[in-house]
Amino acid sequence: METPLLADDIVSHERTGWPPFVSGLDGIDRVGRNFRAGEGVSAFRTANVYPEAGIYIGDDVMLFDRVRLLLGDADTKLIIGSRVGVNLGAYLSGEGGLKIDDDVLIGPYAMLLSAGHEIHSLTTLISQAPIIGAQIHVERGAWIGAGSVVLPGVTVGEGAVVGAGSIVVSDVEPFSIVAGNPA
Repeated sequence: METPLLADDIVSHERTGWPPFVSGLDGIDRVGRNFRAGEGVSAFRTANVYPEAGIYIGDDVMLFDRVRLLLGDADTKLIIGSRVGVNLGAYLSGEGGLKIDDDVLIGPYAMLLSAGHEIHSLTTLISQAPIIGAQIHVERGAWIGAGSVVLPGVTVGEGAVVGAGSIVVSDVEPFSIVAGNPA
């Protein structure tokens, strides 16, 4: 049984800098219990034209200020498991598919980019080229450091650590530590 929040609990959390509890956000299909979202957290959805597509968030998830979730109109899912912390200004692209397992930490200003524009298309204008992508999977207990970039198709293994400022272009083995460009 859930313990109800008291007014003193909410004030105390506001003073510590934790995001407030919210019942949901526009553009997010489902949030679990004890969801917290800071100021300026947003979900970009142009349309929900695919019945299985969506943004799904587990229990006890914290999204700090200015986190951006992106799905557009892609026929895919952006899934955030339970007990996940996503720090200030992170950008999570689900256009190619994004699955974040339980107990993951994502540092401030990290970017998980599951899609981009095709560069060898029939047009010379990149902005008009089709969007292509591949699912990113961050496995249980992993940590994506501040300012890191994870590119399409990458799996970050269970318990792995991606050092701050890294560019991840290939899979990261479970329980390993990677850093640099490329990591």
